[in-house]
Amino acid sequence: MKAEKEHEKSAAVLLTKLWPGNTEEEMLECATEYIGEAEKAAFLAREEGAFCGICLASLRHDYVEGTEESPVGYLEGIYVDENRRGQGMARALLSAAQAWAKDMGCREFASDCELTNTQSIAFHKSVGFSEENRIVCFKKEL
Repeated sequence: MKAEKEHEKSAAVLLTKLWPGNTEEEMLECATEYIGEAEKAAFLAREEGAFCGICLASLRHDYVEGTEESPVGYLEGIYVDENRRGQGMARALLSAAQAWAKDMGCREFASDCELTNTQSIAFHKSVGFSEENRIVCFKKEL
């Protein structure tokens, strides 16, 4: 289901599980942004009355590795509680995000993850993404 304003707190709780280095307050800001902006969306999965999965998607107008069009639907993050994995919930969340992007006029959908996140890489491949590139990012203090 597409998240609405009344789901912000539940979305924030799930986002702290997805990105544990952030506070619930920070993730509440993130949830509010994805729920409130026209070119962003949050999708929630619920089972037995409790929210147990979240997917964030956006439209990206800048260049997205391996794509040819703009805007591109983009998977910003996806999470399903560990005890609910393997039941197709992440696939359903992704499907909802892709349908949203298609409704927004996108013909391509992309994503990324860290090179070391083998679980995410395996998920992306299992749902039909093709790997387009691998990069190492650098910075230098001036």
